[in-house]
Formats: sequence, structure tokens, C-alpha cells
Amino acid sequence: MATWSSRGLRGSTLEELINRTCQQYREKKLALIQKVPTPITPVRIDQNSRHITLAYFDQKSTVDYIGAVQGIPVCFDAKECCTDNFPLQNIHAHQVEFMKDFEKQQGIAFLILYFSHRDEIYYMPFQEMYAFWERGQNGGRKHFKYSELSPRWFLQRTGSIMVPFLEGIQKDLESR
Repeated sequence: MATWSSRGLRGSTLEELINRTCQQYREKKLALIQKVPTPITPVRIDQNSRHITLAYFDQKSTVDYIGAVQGIPVCFDAKECCTDNFPLQNIHAHQVEFMKDFEKQQGIAFLILYFSHRDEIYYMPFQEMYAFWERGQNGGRKHFKYSELSPRWFLQRTGSIMVPFLEGIQKDLESR
């Protein structure tokens, strides 16, 4: 079983931006997306602050977010990257399988990638992610490069919407 300790806020910037965006989409009645909680069992708790300092994951999580957009089921995972090379080891086999099965059920699966050093957000359709995944599984590079990404899928912040993934979903639907 995987455990975590002291890597606490990894990914929290993107997660907070997505959570805010999901709330705005819900208020506007455009989408209903929820964060999927990661089930953990605490091992050590700091008695003074009541914070969990060591825990293990009860089971493998699927994706970070799941919900519906105008009646269309969607699921996605959010990943942060601080370089121009994204390691495929950050995408787990059970996540790929879940997203693959989700797509087979007529849902839309994708990744939201935040290149923190560039302050850029990328919508990666499942098909693109799966192609990189398969390449890595079949002896190719175990990462993909920023330069391999299509400019078409970079998301532009508009107004108060920090992670406008509905724009990515719209393009994704149009390309199917």
C-alpha cells in the first residue's frame, strides 16, 4: 500500500483552481462536477494541530473529478508539472483503465495539465493521453514533451473562470 508523508500540498494549487471553477459552473447551471475523495487511513496524527502526518491509501483511486456537463458524463484527472517533460509514471494504469472504460460508456475522459513554470493549462483528450501511454508501454519514451502538445488544447483563462475546461470539452466533442 502507498503511504504519504510531508508531500502534503502537491497539486493543491491546480486543485483549488479547479474546485473554484466547478463551483462557478454549478452556480451557472452549466455543469455538476465533484472532487472524488481519496480514501485514506490515518497512521499518525499530530495531537497539537490535529493534522494527519502519516497515512496510507485504502485503495487505488480512479480519477480526481467526475460529473456531468449538460447531460454528458465526464471524468478527469488533474496533474501539475514544473518542467517541459511530463513523466508518464504520474498516470497510473488503474486510472488509464478507468478512463478507457468511461469512454466506452459514451463518457468524456481527459486530463487537465498545469505547467506551473509556464503558468499554462492544457486540456488533454483521452485519445491523446492514451497514445502517449501506449508509446511508453511499448518501449518508447516514458514521458511526453511540452513541444509534442497541440496548441489547440491550451486553455485560455477568461474572466473569473480559472480553468475553463468546458471549452476543452466542447472542442473534444467537435473532434469526435
